[in-house]
Amino acid sequence: MGTKLIIFDFDGTLCDTRTNIIIAFRATMERLGLEMRDEATCGATIGLTLRDGFKSMYPTLDDAAIDHCVDTYRTIFAERREELMPDLFPRVKETLCELHKRGHILTIASSRLTDSLNLFMRHHGIDQYFEYVVGSDSVTNHKPHPEPALKTLAKLGIAPSEAIMVGDMPVDIAMAHNAGIRVVGVSFGNASREELEAANADWIVDDIAKLLNIIS
Repeated sequence: MGTKLIIFDFDGTLCDTRTNIIIAFRATMERLGLEMRDEATCGATIGLTLRDGFKSMYPTLDDAAIDHCVDTYRTIFAERREELMPDLFPRVKETLCELHKRGHILTIASSRLTDSLNLFMRHHGIDQYFEYVVGSDSVTNHKPHPEPALKTLAKLGIAPSEAIMVGDMPVDIAMAHNAGIRVVGVSFGNASREELEAANADWIVDDIAKLLNIIS
């Protein structure tokens, strides 16, 4: 059966946000006087919601303090938006254009807020390719729970067997598998090839353009 729907993660899959996220995390820690976390610790939270990311780094903070961390992070990002605007990975725009021309429905399922996703996509001129966007504020349960994928399938009336997920983190792979969807892991994002293999990605690519050889 051919692939009707391709669900993309965003951070680390389409857009190289790692450095910018780490800068914003560490600026938040500095502003709030929190114990600094290193780059690897900050990077390991990518794919989670901001709230879950801060909670994983500061498990002893209460809910109010975590909320303050999230609000401060977003304030810093807004203050430094031009500096922190991320770049697309190589060949992303061309690949999306070709997949769209072939008649595939393209969507986003991300742990980033919808407004932020739309801002980044408009900035890079790729918003035209996506029919539906699920951000962290669009669901109750976040990756690796299947809700973002299941919501997308239900919205578009597409069976899991007709969809493929593309993501860079084990949580993307787990979400897709929990929804009965096949997954392409990208090794140029925030997880290693070994981590993607351990998470049981169905395919692993080191260049987004290689999707054109996998997806029919």
